Amino acid sequence: MGKYGKWIAGGLGWAFLGPLGGILGYLVGSAFDTIEIEGGKVAGQTRQGDFVMSLLVLVAAVMKADGKVLRSELDYVKANLVKSFGAARATEAVGMLKDILKQNIPVEEVCRQVQANLDYSSRLQLMHFLFGIAKADGSISSSEQAIIDKVSYYLGIQGNDYSSIKSMFVQDTDSSYKILGLSKDATDEEVKKAYKKMAIKYHPDKVSYLGEDVQEAAKEKFQKVNEAFEKIKKERGFA
Repeated sequence: MGKYGKWIAGGLGWAFLGPLGGILGYLVGSAFDTIEIEGGKVAGQTRQGDFVMSLLVLVAAVMKADGKVLRSELDYVKANLVKSFGAARATEAVGMLKDILKQNIPVEEVCRQVQANLDYSSRLQLMHFLFGIAKADGSISSSEQAIIDKVSYYLGIQGNDYSSIKSMFVQDTDSSYKILGLSKDATDEEVKKAYKKMAIKYHPDKVSYLGEDVQEAAKEKFQKVNEAFEKIKKERGFA
């Protein structure tokens, strides 16, 4: 299989149309003769290739936001891809990312195409990864925050879900409550109900169709929900 073939063969019919097609189309050249591109979608679900290609383009947009691409950011991307997909595929994906970083990315148009084709659980996982990239150097710059805000809006992420994921990376005194989509004046019963709701929404099984590797990566987000609930329980002293 040719260069990048492992990812491009992952079912990307829609991704090679529209603005994403303009960014990713050149990648096909190195693999087109040796792979078959699968078209369409399966029962409205996101496939692994759809997810990874969308992830790489949006990651590039965030990395370019502050005008510099840091080694810490590339290392974070590679480490997470290795954890999710193995060393060989991660190396290939980082190579693709470096090529994508050389291009102009029309963020709004790309996000609208992704929003129309990726399911909501996959889009939540994308947002979690983008915050991790921005925080890779220890802090999230105002330009990085601005681009993530924009991506979230155009991906159609609901406000409470965005606040929840952001609070997993940007800590303040109310972070545990924000992760559960609550304010500090919530009752104990409201805390318990919110936890159950978020635990279902962020459960790794929600992205199981993307493969065990992506499902494993989703456990980090799920763990943050559990940690937030346990912290509130300890502070309030309820079982």
